[in-house]
Amino acid sequence: MSVIIGSHYVVVSYIADALKIKTCEAIRQEWGEKNNTMDLLISIFSDYGYLAVFVMLLLCGFGLPIPEDITLVAGGIIAGLGYADVHTMFAVCMAGVLIGDGIMFTLGHHFGQRILAFAPVRRLVTPQRFAQVQEKFVKYGNWVLFIARFLPGLRSPIFIVAGMSRRISIWQFILMDGLAACISVPVWVYLGDYGAYNRDWLLHMVSRGQTGIYTLLGLGVVVLAVLYFRHRRNKKA
Repeated sequence: MSVIIGSHYVVVSYIADALKIKTCEAIRQEWGEKNNTMDLLISIFSDYGYLAVFVMLLLCGFGLPIPEDITLVAGGIIAGLGYADVHTMFAVCMAGVLIGDGIMFTLGHHFGQRILAFAPVRRLVTPQRFAQVQEKFVKYGNWVLFIARFLPGLRSPIFIVAGMSRRISIWQFILMDGLAACISVPVWVYLGDYGAYNRDWLLHMVSRGQTGIYTLLGLGVVVLAVLYFRHRRNKKA
């Protein structure tokens, strides 16, 4: 019971932190940037197919400053436009996401503090980001591996630092990251497939999509907690 309550508190706390009100100007600017990035990715993916999507997601995992959600949606769009099969695209996206994440965690686990000697890693895991990651670990514990999927800009540093700590096994990492990916990846890929011919609607949904995922996460945890308590009560009766 304490595990359920603890996980419920962690996820709900994170949702409360994540749902911050943005100004209209910030939303318009973000919308424009995502639209430009999406157009570029669609062009590349249409020409080079599944391999381009897989490689781009690996690079996202390595800290490339391209939004992972937009990359996944772009993969879904080219499926919706007839350039790929959407279910195969989903499998390719899952592989790219999980392998990219796993490589970052494994590098941190294998090299430990020595990995900070590499200039690209130092640029990725800056002192400011390292402090932010440490704060997240203190606040959320190992659940930060699950939450990291929904933290753009901190995802890769979190995975590297988690590996560096050597307090988390590879199986714990795979479980937490895999569960989060099973929520986010199909949402973005199938959303892109569904809205491939309605770009304005799609961009609107993408701009609000993270909020929707946070809400679904919170509702899911609440439902699990309710079912658990009912099961416990029925067993006692």
